[in-house]
Amino acid sequence: MTNSKIILSSIDDVKEFVSIILKADFSADLSSGKYVVDAKSIMGIFSLDLSKPLDLKIHSENGAEFLDKIKKFIVK
Repeated sequence: MTNSKIILSSIDDVKEFVSIILKADFSADLSSGKYVVDAKSIMGIFSLDLSKPLDLKIHSENGAEFLDKIKKFIVK
């Protein structure tokens, strides 16, 4: 499992993130506070507070490779 913090600050960011993660063969969750949604669900993502960084939890051993694909969204 791999964890990271990401920021999705616009509608286009959400669309791009979802289009990338839909191609992945693993599951992932995004959380904001006490709310957790499927990271592949565009509607779920829009239900979160996007004004703050989100916690991304990748359920795969290949999570580090995936993080390279979404590096523009990662909070440093």
